[in-house]
Amino acid sequence: MNKPVSKVREARLELYRKKGKIHAREVSGRFNTLRWGMVWFTQIIFYGACWLQWDGRQALLFDIPHEKFHLFGLVLWPQDALLLAIALILAATGLFLVTALAGRLFCGFACPQTVYTSIFMWIETRVEGDHLARLRLDQAPLGPRKLGLKAAKHGLWLLFAGWTGITFVGYFTPIRELLPALAGWNVGPWEGFWVLFYALFTYLQAGFAREAVCQHMCPYSRFQGVMFDATTRTVSYDATRGEPRKGKGGGDCIDCGICVQVCPTGIDIRDGLQYPCINCGLCVDACDEVMTRVAKPLGLIRFASEQELAGMPRRGGRPRLAVYGGLIGVFVALGAWTATQRSLLLVDVLRDRGSLAREATDGRIENAYTLKLANLAEMRRDFEVEVSGLPGIELVGTRRFAGEAGSIRAVQVTVAASADGGPSGARPITFHVRAADDPSTRVTEKSTFVLP
Repeated sequence: MNKPVSKVREARLELYRKKGKIHAREVSGRFNTLRWGMVWFTQIIFYGACWLQWDGRQALLFDIPHEKFHLFGLVLWPQDALLLAIALILAATGLFLVTALAGRLFCGFACPQTVYTSIFMWIETRVEGDHLARLRLDQAPLGPRKLGLKAAKHGLWLLFAGWTGITFVGYFTPIRELLPALAGWNVGPWEGFWVLFYALFTYLQAGFAREAVCQHMCPYSRFQGVMFDATTRTVSYDATRGEPRKGKGGGDCIDCGICVQVCPTGIDIRDGLQYPCINCGLCVDACDEVMTRVAKPLGLIRFASEQELAGMPRRGGRPRLAVYGGLIGVFVALGAWTATQRSLLLVDVLRDRGSLAREATDGRIENAYTLKLANLAEMRRDFEVEVSGLPGIELVGTRRFAGEAGSIRAVQVTVAASADGGPSGARPITFHVRAADDPSTRVTEKSTFVLP
């Protein structure tokens, strides 16, 4: 028989409500440990990956001036935009899958806003003290001590934000070149602008906006509820067990309010599921600590589904998860197939519009073309060019051209064909270009040959 779910106070939905600064209380526990583990994991990758080298160049580099993206041994060009689209779709679908399973785990443990806010709050706590000390300091009149502590905190924030801005730009300009340029005040205007912009952005978002980003700026917080169902596990308060609060013979909740004090967004999870909740689990750690002190079972606040809280048995299948999983499988296969079909050679053929056709001294008809050979490989290659489509058609002069690694070369070629190769007008021909060292790397490109 299903257990009735006790009524709790309903949280009123407001688009915006101005409130004071949140002085979140520090808490220890398994979810806080996991959260800081993710902070270290993500930041080691972010601040460290730009220093990795691969074959004498930066391993991860968005080379915008040369229109390519270096990903270790893989070089992606604008022609590989489909791979980027597939990667973005996979990331979005994976996020939907995780959300359907366990709510906003990404928001609580890996979102950059959450990560940098946690780092800034850690600095703030080390400088100004715990939540009560910070509250007293903010309420105190301005004096030498308050001014010194605030200056130290903001100075550390700015240093961290500055290094974050430098690291961000270091993924677009090689960081081993960027640092000496910054030290010598020889940085380009765009590099300088983006270092300052991203540093200021980090400083304002993590230092001041904080939970307002999650509550009012981030669209994900507004629509993530549509991905929940009765089996989605989110941070939940067990009202059946906890209510009524604080009364003799009542529920387990002693109404200490610590779950609210540790919440980085300042909500009361006991009011039910609310869109500002980022599923960080800090209220779970706080409540478990209190339950341990009062000798009550843990889990008054825990990750649980609506079905679990109502005492209902788990459903067998979840079509939504099957759909998300199927989409991920399809796009992984599509991405793998697209990657294997990538050609490291691109060819574009342009006819010389200034001279449609001319007669050579030997009586043959000649047409001039410009071949654009894009060598997408990370090594120098020679390319051999042939042409077909008309009797006796061939290239005049050089048929082998060198292409530097990751470069586009334009070459002028002349094609000759017999004057009696067919009726006058534009006749279809085909250029065949292949790598001299690897015949499997070949491209065919169609064009026309004009016979007078």
